[in-house]
Amino acid sequence: MSDVFQFMKLSRNPGDKVEASVRKVEFKEIYQPLHAVDAADQAGRCLSCGNPYCEWECPVHNYIPNWLKLVEEGRLFEAAELSHQTNSLPEICGRVCPQDRLCEGACTLNQGGFGAVSIGSIEKYITDEAFKAGWRPDMSKVVWTDKKVAIIGAGPAGLACADVLARNGVRPVVFDRYEEIGGLLTFGIPEFKLEKDVVRRRREIMEGMGVEFVLNTEVGNDVSIETLLERYDAIFMAMGAYKAMKGGFPGEDSPGVLEALPYLVNNVRQSLGTLPKDEVPISMEGKRVLVLGGGDTAMDCTRTAIRQGARRVVCAYRRDETNMPGSKREVANAKEEGIEFLWNRQPLAIEPMIGGTLAVKLAKTQLCSIDEKGRRKVEVIPSSQEIIECDFLIIAFGFHADTPSYIEMQNVAFSKDMKPVIGKKDLFYQTSNCKIFAGGDMIRGADLVVKAVFDGRGAAKDILQYLE
Repeated sequence: MSDVFQFMKLSRNPGDKVEASVRKVEFKEIYQPLHAVDAADQAGRCLSCGNPYCEWECPVHNYIPNWLKLVEEGRLFEAAELSHQTNSLPEICGRVCPQDRLCEGACTLNQGGFGAVSIGSIEKYITDEAFKAGWRPDMSKVVWTDKKVAIIGAGPAGLACADVLARNGVRPVVFDRYEEIGGLLTFGIPEFKLEKDVVRRRREIMEGMGVEFVLNTEVGNDVSIETLLERYDAIFMAMGAYKAMKGGFPGEDSPGVLEALPYLVNNVRQSLGTLPKDEVPISMEGKRVLVLGGGDTAMDCTRTAIRQGARRVVCAYRRDETNMPGSKREVANAKEEGIEFLWNRQPLAIEPMIGGTLAVKLAKTQLCSIDEKGRRKVEVIPSSQEIIECDFLIIAFGFHADTPSYIEMQNVAFSKDMKPVIGKKDLFYQTSNCKIFAGGDMIRGADLVVKAVFDGRGAAKDILQYLE
């Protein structure tokens, strides 16, 4: 997907001056609420760099110095307007983005050793407080057309697409198989990182903008793709990446071995009270839990297990801590909460034991030569095996897209890894079927929420051009 990232980098010059066209109207991971004075003080630390690296490193290129200035001056509604010009879900990205390796990591103050401006906390503060004060997106000048677009998937890409379409007078109808909007925002990210009433509030906001949600509805089963093609002027596919990657070692399908996503979804549905009657609640209370993986999903699993009352939680990762793909802040939080880490450990096999426990064979590893992706290869150290006994093993190796078969019958071209092919010069997100567009994790593979937002907004602009 290199073309996608190249497109992102070329979308705007980060140093461009921006004028705010706005109405002037006066446990631990969830950030502690900022007060107005604290937010203004933090915003006032911004150096207003001539070439703001923070917004260059932001995948949606937020106008960060500009809305920091508005916060410093107490112009909250204007800051909210400006924030929404580039990001359809700022209060969510403010909570779940890995700012430590994006905007805050690029902050000039951080590079100088003074500590970055708390950009994520301020982004969250702007929208939270503006909503509380009564701010809503201004739809007063929208002229509605007779065009309707079906969006498959109510995750971040689908929501971002719906937001831009509605602001331009095109009716978005969003279909999703879950009972609530958000996709993995609701069902994959634990409550302690993203409060679910934040997503519910965003649903209310979007419904007020004219977005229609059709939930508990799976395209391909409850409604056919042919029906959508017949009734709507365009379709945006934003089904995400839900298929778990396998390790390929013996015993992976043993009782007590769980995939990360079903475990996280089960936990969220327990807290929401929406767990299906035929699904057994999963609890780690009093259990020994081993999590395999080094990304943010692995951290979500470890921290969920500890909150469920697990007796011991260990995370094993085949590389060292420096080379973990997840957020460093996530790892630090996990450590503080009592999670143990085994670095440089490669799983070899899982063996069920008498009594229902699991014996997991791990080998020590070392990093060697650089591979074609620029990462150091992992090499198992001979005669270094060890056995870890646990009650539950959670596999969190990541996800990839699993495109439904009904799409293949609609003249949509696919890559070797079964992702819809996009990347046209004029309409970047359009597939080989001119009426169908695609974006988000189903074209990238599992990636950041903010990149899915970028794709959704970009796809909406392409759809608008197509509808003209």
